[in-house]
Order: sequence, then C-alpha cells, then structure tokens
Amino acid sequence: PPGPLARAGPVSTILRELRCVCLTTTPGIRPKMIAKVEVIAPGPQCSRVEVVATLKNKKEVCLDPENPVMKKVIQKIL
Repeated sequence: PPGPLARAGPVSTILRELRCVCLTTTPGIRPKMIAKVEVIAPGPQCSRVEVVATLKNKKEVCLDPENPVMKKVIQKIL
C-alpha cells in the first residue's frame, strides 16, 4: 500500500497554504496570451490580493493587481 506521502496533496497546494503564491509579479503581459485568471483573496497565509494568470502555453505568472494597466486586463478577463 502507498505510504503516507502518497496520500498528501499536490506540492503547490501545500505551498499555497504556507506562504504567498506570488513572490514577484510580471510587469506586463499581452491579454491575448492569457487563458485564465485566478484571484486569490488575502488570508492567514498571505495578507495581500494575488492574481495568477495561466497563459495559453500553460505557464503561470503573477500579475500586479495595483498596476493600472493590469487592472484593466484583469477586469476584461474576469
């Protein structure tokens, strides 16, 4: 039978519970490159709003929710 580690959740889920997801943000990204956007509300693990964009090439980048240009991009996608 699988050991206890085999039953643990994905590493990314565990890391999200322990600290902020976004350590740095991408200054600019073309909206056409974005497949989906996830907004992570502040919580006990991180005191700020985080915006994670999944690009069409499956890469994940963090967007700056305070950047005026990124605010417009985020509003269009959501």
